[in-house]
Amino acid sequence: MKSLFSHRTTSHLLVAGIFALPMAISAQTASSSQESDWRRANDAVGSFKRGHADVLKWEQANPGASTAAPGSTMGVAIPTAEAAVRMAWTVHRELVRPLSKLGPQNEQLIAEGRWTELDPSLQRRVEDADEVLEVAAAGRKAWIEAVAAQQVLKHQRDMLDAAQAAFELGQRMVTVGNWSKLQLSPVQLTASNARMNLRRAQHAATLAQSNLVKTMGQTGLQAGFSLPDQLPAIPAQPMTEADLEKRGDAIRNHLPDAESLRNRANSRGAMNAYMAAHALAQDSQGDVLKTREFITEETVLHYNGMLKSVWDLLDEVRNQSQATVDGIGAQRDFWIAEADLQWVLQGGSPDSFVSLGGAGGDAPAAAGH
Repeated sequence: MKSLFSHRTTSHLLVAGIFALPMAISAQTASSSQESDWRRANDAVGSFKRGHADVLKWEQANPGASTAAPGSTMGVAIPTAEAAVRMAWTVHRELVRPLSKLGPQNEQLIAEGRWTELDPSLQRRVEDADEVLEVAAAGRKAWIEAVAAQQVLKHQRDMLDAAQAAFELGQRMVTVGNWSKLQLSPVQLTASNARMNLRRAQHAATLAQSNLVKTMGQTGLQAGFSLPDQLPAIPAQPMTEADLEKRGDAIRNHLPDAESLRNRANSRGAMNAYMAAHALAQDSQGDVLKTREFITEETVLHYNGMLKSVWDLLDEVRNQSQATVDGIGAQRDFWIAEADLQWVLQGGSPDSFVSLGGAGGDAPAAAGH
C-alpha cells in the first residue's frame, strides 16, 4: 500500500491555507465596516493572479519554508529500522557469539524484520538466539516510536499555526468592533488546546528520542538521532491467519510444554492486535484521509471563489492536519503490532501489546496480556 504520507498533497493544502492567513487577517480587519468576512479575505488573496494556486507554486519553489523536519539537525542518523536493530546489537557484546552462530543470512533476516522466514528450530540450536531477537525487537520498536513522534510533532505545529492565526484574526475583529469577546472565546479555546497538544507532542517526541538513545546505549553521549521524515508504508495485505497459525504451530513444536501453552495465548493476542492494527491503518490512510483531502481541496476552491469564509478554511486546515496525525498513530501502531507478532512467532513474550487507542502525539498505549 502506497503511503499517503509520502506525497506532498497534505503539505500543499495546509500551506495553502496557512500562508494565505496573514493576507486574510490584514484584509479582514482593514476597516470596521460590516462587509462579509470572506469577501475581504478573498480580496487580499486576489492579489495573487491565480489565488492559492500561486501560493502552492511558491511553496513548491521554497520547500525549506514548510517541510523542515523537527529534530532533523541531530547527530547520528538512523535511516531505517534495520539500522536501528544493528545499532542496538552493538551495545550488547555478549551477542557477538550467537550472531556469529546464526550466520549472515539469518542475521540479515532478523535485522530486516523477516522473522517468519527463520528456521523454527533456530533458538533450540543456537544458544542465546532469544536474546538476539529480544534486542532486535526493542531496537525496532524504539525506532518506530521515535519516527512517529517526530512526524506527529510537525503536524501539531501546523495545527497550532492555524489556531493562532484564527485567534489573531478574532482579536482584530474584536478590536474594530466586528466581534464580541464572547464570539472570540471559542477561537481562544481552540488556540489554547492547540498549544497544549503541541506540548504533549513535544514531550512524546522527547521521550521517544530518550528511549531510542537508551536502547542504542548512547545515554550521555548522544542527545538524539537524526531520523527519516516518515514511517514506512504499511503492506497492502496483512499476513494471513492460516500462515500465522502454521508458523505458531511450528515454533511451539520446539518449545517446552509450559512455554508452548504461554506462547499459544500470546500468539492469539499478538495476532488480534496485528489484524486490527492493519485494518485501522488502512482505514485511516485510505477512506478517512482521502475524504479529508477531498474536503480540504474543495474548501480551498470555494474559499478562492468567495463561497467559503476564512473561518471555514481555518477549520479545515485543523481537520486535515488532525486526520494526518491520527493516520500516523495508526501506522505506528501497526508496525509495533507487527514487531510484537513476529517476536511471539519466534517464541518471544512481549510485556504488553499495543492497545490501538489512536492517541496522536502520545506513545502507543499498551495493554497487558
